Amino acid sequence: MSTVVLYDATNIGELPWPKDEEGKAAQAWIEPWIQQGPEHYVDNIQTRMMALVIEGQYVLPITVNEQEYDNAYVCSPYTHYVSYAKQELGMLKQPLLERPLAWLLHGIGQGMKLARCNRVVHVNNWLLSTNLYPHMTAEHVIAIIAMLQARFPDYAIVFRSLNRCYYPELCQSMEEAGCSLVPSRQIYHLDTRHSRTQNAKARWLIKRDEGLLAKHGYETVQHDELNPADIPRLVQLYNLLYIDKYSPYNPQFNERFFAHALADKTLRFVALRTAAGRIDGILGYYCRGGILTTPIFGYDTALPLETGLYRMLSAVLFREAQQLGMQWNESSGAAQFKRNRGAVGHWEYSAVMNRHLPTYRRSCWSFVSFVANRIGVPLMERNKL
Repeated sequence: MSTVVLYDATNIGELPWPKDEEGKAAQAWIEPWIQQGPEHYVDNIQTRMMALVIEGQYVLPITVNEQEYDNAYVCSPYTHYVSYAKQELGMLKQPLLERPLAWLLHGIGQGMKLARCNRVVHVNNWLLSTNLYPHMTAEHVIAIIAMLQARFPDYAIVFRSLNRCYYPELCQSMEEAGCSLVPSRQIYHLDTRHSRTQNAKARWLIKRDEGLLAKHGYETVQHDELNPADIPRLVQLYNLLYIDKYSPYNPQFNERFFAHALADKTLRFVALRTAAGRIDGILGYYCRGGILTTPIFGYDTALPLETGLYRMLSAVLFREAQQLGMQWNESSGAAQFKRNRGAVGHWEYSAVMNRHLPTYRRSCWSFVSFVANRIGVPLMERNKL
């Protein structure tokens, strides 16, 4: 069986970090988050973070929770499947459905609390909207689950951000190991390496979006051109979109998070700046295993919609992914916009291992999975969300 070792705040300084680029990136992110605590960087998260080392080759962060029902959804199943879901009911634009669905979610929420659903260990949890995975074998999966079951016998073990587009073998390994794949959201995929993935209309739309940069006088500012004085504006732009417009249940990254990411390049930022020097748009991405995703995205929502800041940022990000030769995980949201530009929807899952838990706790997860598969997935597909 593969060797799996766990490190926490008491011995993180002894961890032999891999010397490759992925190891260096993991150390830059994980070590300070364990030493300082995730709440140092994210205002609406309380969790214990540890580092899990597989065969001395991969280092994955894990988060351990007890209840924390007000946490951001990235480490709270309750927030994800109940609180956030309630907020998004309005997207259906079907008032007759909203009330019964709200009642259903309320009932699910009561059941999840009784079943202690937030007593959970999340594996490979970078506390971002999308977690990208290294190449993990079935043997790795079995070893991780066995070690965590022994260390945390009263906790569910959850792997977020899995999908069959990028990780078909890993999904299969999870199921063979006894995990249930519970639908979480629909994400969008675009392979920027091959022009055939886009039709003529999609390519024309992206070119048109790029043209807005010159039309409105925006300059693209790369990561190394940003400085600490820009950080308050970067936080403001992220909050305007992800927190104020979308949901306060998204991670509320603070200035310390942005300062750390800017200095240590744990994310790569690109900004849009006016001729007068004001930053009106920001994106932050990272890459792993040939996939690029963008957990940081924001713009000045007070500016007229016709300015097209979202369109400009998306076009800039497409070119970044293309130049880097990456598949682009566009995460969720703005479904029609992404489809129009060639993206394809795929379901994302949380792999849940709970066979070692009492029946009443397993039953709750089974019911959540049943409702997600029988109601959530069909509703979102029918409404093209």
